[in-house]
Amino acid sequence: MASITTAGTCQQRSQDRTGSGPADATSASAKRTGRAVRPPRRRVVCTTVLDMHGDEERVVTAYADWLQRNGWTVIRGAGFVDVYAERGPDKLYAEAKGRTTSVGLDVDTLYGQLLRRMQDPATAARYAVVVPTAALQAAFRVPSWVRERLRIEIYGVDDAGAVHSRG
Repeated sequence: MASITTAGTCQQRSQDRTGSGPADATSASAKRTGRAVRPPRRRVVCTTVLDMHGDEERVVTAYADWLQRNGWTVIRGAGFVDVYAERGPDKLYAEAKGRTTSVGLDVDTLYGQLLRRMQDPATAARYAVVVPTAALQAAFRVPSWVRERLRIEIYGVDDAGAVHSRG
């Protein structure tokens, strides 16, 4: 049976009060000047599916659900892509974008993210660009021969959440 899981990571980071260096730099400064220094501030940075905003979450959810209905085991937010899926020997790495005010720029960014994150040279590995139907024109600006050589498929998600394979 196919399943969906959500992956995410959180890291606690320290910074000095100026935000310009590591926390231990402030203690060296305190020793040198003899003045008391406030403790370093801490912030937690998390990356999970919940970090997605607005329409991207809708697109990713529709696509992950569609994959699961078609027999794929799906992991959302798997390290470096929005969706990772397996079915038998096949592996699929997908990057998604939702509706934005700069569709062309954001789809170009999506391609850059996907290309930079290609780490699986296996011939069973495929890659997917997943966008709302309104962004399909921008997704098709990359020539088909390039997408074929890199095993990149394009999927559109319509307003009703239906997923359509576009090649």
